[in-house]
Amino acid sequence: MKVTYYGHSCFEVVSVGKSMLFDPFITPNSLASSVNISNIKPDYMLISHGHENHVADAVSIAKQSNCTCIAILELTAWLKSKGVDNVYPMNIGGSHKLDFGTVKMVNAVHSSTMLEGMPGGNPAGFVIQNMEDCFYYAGDTALHSDMQLIPRRHKLKCAFLPIGSNFTMDVLDAIEAARMLGAHTVIGMHYDTFGCLTINHEEAHRTFQSAGINLHLMKIGETLTL
Repeated sequence: MKVTYYGHSCFEVVSVGKSMLFDPFITPNSLASSVNISNIKPDYMLISHGHENHVADAVSIAKQSNCTCIAILELTAWLKSKGVDNVYPMNIGGSHKLDFGTVKMVNAVHSSTMLEGMPGGNPAGFVIQNMEDCFYYAGDTALHSDMQLIPRRHKLKCAFLPIGSNFTMDVLDAIEAARMLGAHTVIGMHYDTFGCLTINHEEAHRTFQSAGINLHLMKIGETLTL
């Protein structure tokens, strides 16, 4: 799988020839000013929850790419209200087979309300599995015990976990999450974008290393092959 980082919690993952874009928040992010969203044309878009820093570019990218947008029911209703018709609604615990593999929507502990005040449904994470790859995208979440259920059915190649604290898990909680998940490789997200999310990169790497877990803190625009 190839992973490209577009800042905050936005990643494009290419697996079995299909591209999946997660939580597009790019143009309002000053750290991602070098990214031209007109070049981003995924096959699928997966949105974890309705906060602006996860959906800011969802409508424009969905319209330019005609990708299939996968999200909880209320979020797909919001997308349709914005003129995005190619949506696939899901809910917590549900699974669906697509041409990139199976997507399972799992629990996240957070909040989710659109800027306009529309309900964003419950926050969620995703487990993606196919013949080549298996990974967990946590979305915004606190540490929670449901995570320990995931490895009972899925052997993860990696986990995308928030580490910036304040609104989500911090580094120590993310390490505990990785242990629950049986994930030996973690790609960090939801850090540094705002002042309250600033982390010490060297300390984060050192803390993960001491726990025996490989942490990737990707540079915006960087592509990683796993």
